[in-house]
Amino acid sequence: MAGRIPQNFIDDLIAQTDIVDVIDSRVKLKKQGKDHRASCPFHNGNNKSSFSVSTEKQFYHCFNCGASGNVLTFIMEYDGVEFVDAIDILAEQLSIEVPREENNNATSSPTQTIDRKDLYQIMADITHFYQQQLRQHINSEKVINYLKGRGLSGKTAQHFKIGYAPDGWDEVRKRFATSPEQEKKLIDIGMLISKSTEGAGSYDRFRDRLMFPIYDRRGRVVGFGGRVFDNSEPKYLNSPETPLFHKGKELYGLYHVKQAYKDIPRILVVEGYMDVVALAQFGVDYAVASLGTATTADHIHTLFRHSSEIICCFDGDKAGRTAAWRALENALPYLQDGRTLRFMFLEEGEDPDSFIQKKGKQHFETLVKEALPFSDFLFQHLLTQVDMSNRDSKAKLAQLAIPLISQMSESVFKEMMEERLITLLGIEKSALIKLMPKASTLSAPKQSKKVTPMRLAISLVLQHPNIAYDLPLFPEFKEIKLPGLSLLDQLLDICRTAPHINTGQLLEYWRDKPESRQLKQLAVWNNQVDEGKYEDVFLDILENFLTLHIDQKIEQLKMKSRKGETLTSTEILQLATLLAR
Repeated sequence: MAGRIPQNFIDDLIAQTDIVDVIDSRVKLKKQGKDHRASCPFHNGNNKSSFSVSTEKQFYHCFNCGASGNVLTFIMEYDGVEFVDAIDILAEQLSIEVPREENNNATSSPTQTIDRKDLYQIMADITHFYQQQLRQHINSEKVINYLKGRGLSGKTAQHFKIGYAPDGWDEVRKRFATSPEQEKKLIDIGMLISKSTEGAGSYDRFRDRLMFPIYDRRGRVVGFGGRVFDNSEPKYLNSPETPLFHKGKELYGLYHVKQAYKDIPRILVVEGYMDVVALAQFGVDYAVASLGTATTADHIHTLFRHSSEIICCFDGDKAGRTAAWRALENALPYLQDGRTLRFMFLEEGEDPDSFIQKKGKQHFETLVKEALPFSDFLFQHLLTQVDMSNRDSKAKLAQLAIPLISQMSESVFKEMMEERLITLLGIEKSALIKLMPKASTLSAPKQSKKVTPMRLAISLVLQHPNIAYDLPLFPEFKEIKLPGLSLLDQLLDICRTAPHINTGQLLEYWRDKPESRQLKQLAVWNNQVDEGKYEDVFLDILENFLTLHIDQKIEQLKMKSRKGETLTSTEILQLATLLAR
């Protein structure tokens, strides 16, 4: 297994990449003073310049939603990829190879210790193998007849690279587990299952199933969904959680939708693989499936990054409406002006696959256009739980609705939801405001961070890393008991030997660490220090910290003397020197 990506390579990669060029290739930027501005790609606000990108700092920040980070963070968030994938994307643009180093540190991040390229290639090879089996296996006639019976053409099967997993226990194992190391990789990516007895080997996870490869947003196979040909259980078997596949984040068919549209007008969320495939064959090529799980918050976040209109299609039975309500709850924090979420319910016993086969594309898309708006579904659902003919029930409606509406971002849409609730309750807006949680409808303006010497020093070194270059070591800092000083000392250690390090590179050292969020905030904090004075202010703070160390040391020696303990000659000399300083 390949080792960790060296930190110095990550530093160099960020240094060789201009964040402005990378972001501008995805979001059109406009020069404004020293920085570049745009409408934030991570929320749908009306401010066309809330998103700022700094050439000097190699750092982006949205002053509305708070999104911020360096070039790797942007690619991860915008492209929806993992950390290692973001490194691969940048390295590929610069035509350089990503190195790996031997790594025996068990605490290292697992995302940096896996040779993903090899794993992706194995998944691609298995996909091809399953496709071959669909055409060549002894059971291929059964499989092809099943597809025809479901109304799917060979062209559609080829488009989605649908295949067949043979019914043997070791068909994949025999062909791909060519060494113990390869067998281990196949187990890691969920294609083989290790036998319970130690050293007893492994066997194929998928057997005698129609196979649907699941692609990530870069078009790489990360997992599979396997469907039986009869009524046996489980009807669908998905790949387990692996280093490549995270069920709560991936959406079947999203890659194909992205290939079909440059700008995706809408995305239809359905429940099954066959629904996506059947709809695509009838020309409804904007459907994705949530892999047999509930539509998660990660799914909603991903979908709104690709389109401003999402329609969730569910069965009209109780289970379907329960799933729809769960999707609504998960979507609340992501609903903003310019984003639309609607709900579409089919007749009981119908799914998109069966419905479009019977009624056709035109009838189906009529239902898509008539899908229930988010606000209608929310209030319809809540009103089924209350009796609006008495005052007590109206109070219950308020108890149910207010926590939901409070999760929404401040927007015109949220205000409209509040107005609708006010109308239903028959109360004044002032009464509703009293019921709303603090920091919701009429939240107080955000207070700026309290200016403390430590916060000021950390913000200055983050925003101007060059001020720490060539500074001497301060061993005294190890002895001073002061919150945040250890963090400042770590920042200084990095900057004092790196004359050209920028904010984006510096923050990379704290990726996935608890301090990361606060450091990002301080990197854009308006600390009220004039441009020409920040170095003097910074050095003054360091001097004050050293003075604090002297005071603490003097107090320690005096305290020892007060307790009647005899100071050594060295301590007497040290006290005299410190008092003189």
